[in-house]
Parts: sequence; C-alpha cells; structure tokens
Amino acid sequence: MPTTIKLTLVPFPNPKTLSPVTFPITSPISRRACSSSRPRILIVKCNNSGQIEGSGGNLKDALAGMVDKQVGELLNREENRVLLDGLDKASQRVEMAKKELAEIEKQELEAKQMRDYINQLESQASEVAECQREILEAGEMVEEAKRSLGLNVDGIEDGDAFLEKESEEIDRNEERVESIKAALISALVGTLAGLPISLTQATSSSELILPLTINFISCALFGITFRYTIRRDLDNIQLKTGTSAAFGFVKGLAMLGSGPPLELNTGSFLSHAFDGAVYVSENLFLFVFASVGLDYCFKMKLLSPFPIKKSISR
Repeated sequence: MPTTIKLTLVPFPNPKTLSPVTFPITSPISRRACSSSRPRILIVKCNNSGQIEGSGGNLKDALAGMVDKQVGELLNREENRVLLDGLDKASQRVEMAKKELAEIEKQELEAKQMRDYINQLESQASEVAECQREILEAGEMVEEAKRSLGLNVDGIEDGDAFLEKESEEIDRNEERVESIKAALISALVGTLAGLPISLTQATSSSELILPLTINFISCALFGITFRYTIRRDLDNIQLKTGTSAAFGFVKGLAMLGSGPPLELNTGSFLSHAFDGAVYVSENLFLFVFASVGLDYCFKMKLLSPFPIKKSISR
C-alpha cells in the first residue's frame, strides 16, 4: 500500500536557514513492510551548510531513486504512452506546418517577382508596338515618295529608263505648237492687263507702242517658261506664284536701272526705293494675270501641259 512521506524543514535560529516546507512523497511500499494505513512522517532538518539530516538516513539518494522510478512508471503506462505519441505527432505536424508556411512565403515571393517581370515585359511590348507603328508609317511615306516620283515599285524600270522612255514618247512638233499657244495666251492676257498702266503713263498713242511691245514680248517669254516650269503639277500654287514673282522682280528692277542714276543722299535713296516698289508691283500685277490666264487654259483643256505623250496625242 502506498505510503505518504512528509518532509518538514525545521528552521534554525540562524536567519540564513530555509523556511519550513512540507514535501508529500508517495512511494510504493509492500504490505509486508507496512501494516498500518497511516502515513509515516519524517522530519528533515537543513543546517547552514546545506546538508540534510533526518531520521531516514541518507535521504538524497533515496529521493532520487524514488523519483526516477516514479517517472519511469509514469512513462511506461499505456495512457501516458498514448499522450506521448500524440505529443510527438503534434510536434511533427507543427514542423510540417512551419515547412509549408516557408514554402508558401517562397511561392509568394516568386509570384511577386513573376508579376514584376510580366509588367516589365508588357512595357517593353508597348515600346515594340510603338516602334513597329513608326516603321510602318515610314514605309508608307517611302511608298508615297516612290509614287510621287513616278518610279516603278516592282523595280522593273529604274529612273533613267523611265526618263528615257518618257523622252521617247514626247512629240516634239506638238510641244512646239503648245508652247506657241502658251506664249500667245500669256502675251495677250499680260498686255491687256498692263494696258491701263501704260495709258496712265503715256500722253499720246505713239508713246504706247514701246511699253505695249515690251509687255507683249515679256509675257510671251513668260508663257513658254511657265508651261515648262509647271509641267503637270498644276495644283502647286507655290511654283506658280514663284515664277510670276521672279519675272516681276527682274523686269521691275530692270526698269529701275534704266532710270536716273543713284546719288549718295537720302532723297535719292528714297526716290529709287519708291520707284523700284512701283515698278516691281506693276510687273507683278502683269505676270500674275498672265499666269492666271494660263492656268485657266490648262484646266479647261484649251492648253496641254508639258510633256504631251504620243499615246495622249493620238
């Protein structure tokens, strides 16, 4: 029958001694050794040096042996073994959970890196698309330039062959006729446009002969030059106005040069500047009207632009 042993520490008068503590110890004792059911009480005293004294002899070894034996029995019990197995399994589950958590964190980090890489690829894809669009636009511009120059896209004919073929198809006799027609139309329109100006400057009819003749010849030359300059680019307003302005400035400055010489004074400078502006304006007015008349004849098919091809003439 188990016996309860109570250990009581009796304090000494010395203040360094321990306070009294009672240790209930249960130890299996056979029935032969103890016939009474009352617990046996042992009084243990501790002195200043930490040694244990009692009626049971050397209690330290006895207590150690009893505790080891008790622990062994507790561990060998079936219900305690089940608990220990459960504790081991719980520890294993905790370790597995830690490993799974570390794996999940690793996967999250990899997913974040993958998202960043995908975003970088998308930005690069947009840049590539922009470059491809610019390349397509440049290709279209090149194709447009080829068409405007009249080159063969398939590469069958080069520029020299095209120009040679074009020159072979030009009918020179018809070109001369069209140039004469352009000169006559330009001379008539320009002379009629300059007639009011000549009338304001002449005092008699004989004085009109020279300025009208000069205007007629100048406008005739302008008509021939205008036809060969414009060619088939009839909608190029810059080319038309540039040709008229060039003839107007040249003829106006020539008239200014035929006047009195320039003197080195302010009055002479101002006079020549005013006369030059008047002469240039008059001749611009003259040649602009001539160019308008030629352009009208081109668009009304009364006059053919340069060049005239044989296929068209036939």
